[in-house]
Amino acid sequence: MKFRIEKDSLGEVKVPKKALWGAQTQRAVNNFPISGIKMDFPFTKSFITSLGLIKDSAASANLKLKLISLKKARAISKAAKEVWREKHHHEFPIDVFQTGSGTSSNMNANEVIAKLASKYANVDINPNDDVNMSQSSNDVIPTAIKLSAHIDLTQKLLPALNSLIDEIEKKACSTEGIVKTGRTHLMDAMPIDLSDELRAWSSQLISSKKTFEALEKKLLELPQGGTAVGTGINAHKQFSKYFTQELTKIYGKKVKFISSNNFFHELSAQDCSVQLSGELKNLAIILMKISNDLRWMNSGPLAGLSEIELKALQPGSSIMPGKVNPVIPEAVAMASADVIGNDVSISIAAQSGNYQLNVMLPVIAYNLLKSINLLSGSMNVLSKKAIKTFKVNKQNLELSLSKNPILVTALNPVIGYENAAYIAKKAYKEKRPIIEVAEEETNLSRKKLEKLLDPAKLSKGGL
Repeated sequence: MKFRIEKDSLGEVKVPKKALWGAQTQRAVNNFPISGIKMDFPFTKSFITSLGLIKDSAASANLKLKLISLKKARAISKAAKEVWREKHHHEFPIDVFQTGSGTSSNMNANEVIAKLASKYANVDINPNDDVNMSQSSNDVIPTAIKLSAHIDLTQKLLPALNSLIDEIEKKACSTEGIVKTGRTHLMDAMPIDLSDELRAWSSQLISSKKTFEALEKKLLELPQGGTAVGTGINAHKQFSKYFTQELTKIYGKKVKFISSNNFFHELSAQDCSVQLSGELKNLAIILMKISNDLRWMNSGPLAGLSEIELKALQPGSSIMPGKVNPVIPEAVAMASADVIGNDVSISIAAQSGNYQLNVMLPVIAYNLLKSINLLSGSMNVLSKKAIKTFKVNKQNLELSLSKNPILVTALNPVIGYENAAYIAKKAYKEKRPIIEVAEEETNLSRKKLEKLLDPAKLSKGGL
């Protein structure tokens, strides 16, 4: 590989000849060979996109404030646009585990954009003085976290969540009137309509969606303009206002970005990231519950419940011919477990808001975006490859329902709890339908018992 020599305040550095980045980026590459996970990792691509959007908007704001020449501003914007349009994501080679403020990634963006802009303008454009004008890593990186989270939340997670809710609702409509044995403690309980079981899932997801929609609005409140410690040093007093106006115009998603009402808060703490991560964890728990319900319902096909049949997607064993496993719910459950772990990392990292700056920002960005992307992908496959395609085994549902001794609960108001318990135990012991035993042990007619013990009626509750 051929190299060139770049200089910064610490001296000379060898940089790959064709690289757009400069000395500070190269120092970070050399200093942090930790995980091999780069900031252009698929889960964090939107973070690099956000840096491009920030630099583009800042150049336009500085131009409006007459702080930079038209020639330089246009060149910076042109280069920044190429970054947020993902043309140069491979020029961001720094490890996720880097300096805690994310200064290395901010300078990476400044150097790449300065190199491109200098070529376009045919004048020297400085990474710090021009591209980073009116900014600090300490407000750029928190802004990039919010902006990238907004991108992935609105463009990936919420659409996937809506699709999953819709698919569950469709399946619920198609299963109305199918009665099955309810279960508490994994044990037989009173009958329920299968559609009610499914709509419990969609209700959980709808509740989670409302929380995400509230948090989405918080992501629009940006700390850009606070610069180093929250005072706005080296930035025009109107910079933040013009920055959010320009970003709103460039972003173009019918949203309005505004300046945070307290830059000190936004630079020193990551409350919004913690709240968003908390709801991502909640969604992961919901998906794990749905996945495990599907696994139990699909269990068998002979020695399990076999209430439903998930679509066979691949052979399930390298040694047992014919075995098919519930691979989609298993994969979703694993992704959900990872998201729960990500929330722990974010919670610990958010505690590192020491005085005026949090010093674990890159790992917060990485885990937050990773969680959003994991859950988005999980919901897409769960919706299309499990919920949409599973079949109901009505015969098995009816068979287990007919033997369910807990149906006797409906007789409590008529014959009392103790008598009903005796009938349930006898029916279970003798493996006979509850209605036959009840007819023997009470003076109730068959017709009356059929009415009282009708599973479809019981699934609607009430007396």
